[in-house]
Amino acid sequence: MPESSSPASTSPGSTSPTSASNASSSTTPAEATAAASAASTGATAPTEATAKRSRRGRPGYDRETLINKATEVFVSRGYDGTSMDTVARELGITKSAIYHHVKSKEELLHLAISRGIRALDSAVETESLRENLTALERLQLAVRASVVILIEYHHSVTLLLRVRGNSPLERDALEARRNIDAKVRALVESAIAEGGLRSDFTPGLITRLLFGMVNSITEWYRPGYPVDPDTIAEAVTTMAFQGLES
Repeated sequence: MPESSSPASTSPGSTSPTSASNASSSTTPAEATAAASAASTGATAPTEATAKRSRRGRPGYDRETLINKATEVFVSRGYDGTSMDTVARELGITKSAIYHHVKSKEELLHLAISRGIRALDSAVETESLRENLTALERLQLAVRASVVILIEYHHSVTLLLRVRGNSPLERDALEARRNIDAKVRALVESAIAEGGLRSDFTPGLITRLLFGMVNSITEWYRPGYPVDPDTIAEAVTTMAFQGLES
């Protein structure tokens, strides 16, 4: 409600003509000039509310950091059970700060899992096409690289492994996973044909067992685990292809 401009109205912060005069007499010429300039242009000092409005909605993270943090929230709380309000609250920012970077929760999911898919697919593809190696050697390198990627993109790959095809985006992610599986299965088939792997197990079974071992890392690995990624990758590869016998 606007304050009354009636001469009779007073407030604790009001000044009498005498006090205003005294204040004027103590003002320096420079201050008086600045005050007159502000008055002539209608400029006023920003209020606390104005400052808050200007800050509201400004992004608190850059895009990459936002995706990383949101991925962690999706993994810890489950994608379907996590709203954008929850993401914003967990990150300590406003929803408008999130929408500064993405249009929707589904786009955020797409960005979160795409990095894991791209990294895994690239790693398997690279190792599959290496020259002057047997199929078994290429398969071993592909498995090893998959472990390293899974650890490096831990939350992204974990989220990828949890999608169930509940939306077109999730179905696309499942199809991408099947394409990666197919590349590994092709290596398995070649290794069997070359005599590098035993033939009494089907390529499909071997592929599932290999990925089962690799993917299980998402269930127990956490940043700060006292064994480095290369050692874990070496252990998985050794167990998968040589067993545990000394």
